[in-house]
Amino acid sequence: MNIGFIGGGNMATALISGFILSKTVKPEEIFVYDVAEEVLKILSDKFGITPSSSVPELEDKADILIFAVKPNVMPIVLKQINGFKNKLYISIAAGITLDTLTRALGSDKKIVRVMPNTPALVGCGMSVVCVKENIGLIGSDEIEIIDKLFKSVGDTVWLDEKYMNAAIALHSSSPAYIYMLIDAMADSGVKYGIPKQLSLKLAAKAVEGSAKMVLSGDKHPQELKDNVCSPGGTTIAAVCELEKTGFRASVQSAIDACIKKADSM
Repeated sequence: MNIGFIGGGNMATALISGFILSKTVKPEEIFVYDVAEEVLKILSDKFGITPSSSVPELEDKADILIFAVKPNVMPIVLKQINGFKNKLYISIAAGITLDTLTRALGSDKKIVRVMPNTPALVGCGMSVVCVKENIGLIGSDEIEIIDKLFKSVGDTVWLDEKYMNAAIALHSSSPAYIYMLIDAMADSGVKYGIPKQLSLKLAAKAVEGSAKMVLSGDKHPQELKDNVCSPGGTTIAAVCELEKTGFRASVQSAIDACIKKADSM
């Protein structure tokens, strides 16, 4: 099973690393095309993948083709694709809909849209997958392959495409919000005398542990929050300040802005 990547940026690197480390795909089964030769050299030296000199050459070699380029580059790339019925085409470009991909590649092609996130770099990614349900070209074999590939870098969720932009705001863009939260918490630690690296560790481990408790599914986040807040204690004082300064509203406004931008792409 040969996999071809068009684009060798951060997300492609995360996926390549995950595929190889999990032994889902062998290095010699991965081919990459990128306009920057230095990127290809770095990937080749680090992972042992095979560079390709053009998009058509890559398409010929690959059973699965992954579009890992910026949305504004996708129209240029799609014009270079021949389109084969026996190949699986996966786009991880934000804002590029299944309809757009189908018009470019043809309605008889196996097309999938996946939106991963950067925690895939450490094997903790979340990938949202969608296909055109009414076409029926994506069968159980393809579903198994897609799940196997993207679960090698975290977890997968299959979702109707109409929710994709909302999902992008919740899982793909949201690591940036979390990094801002961690950095702000760490800066406060520094303010009160704790070294920055230690402050970062304390804040990051709090986020990691809290996320695991939510994912365990035993209790709703509201209940978990209430359990930390002792009457008249330090935590409820902090929570009240967050509510007073519009913490929830700010988060929701940020997500609204993210979705609005995704809708306009």
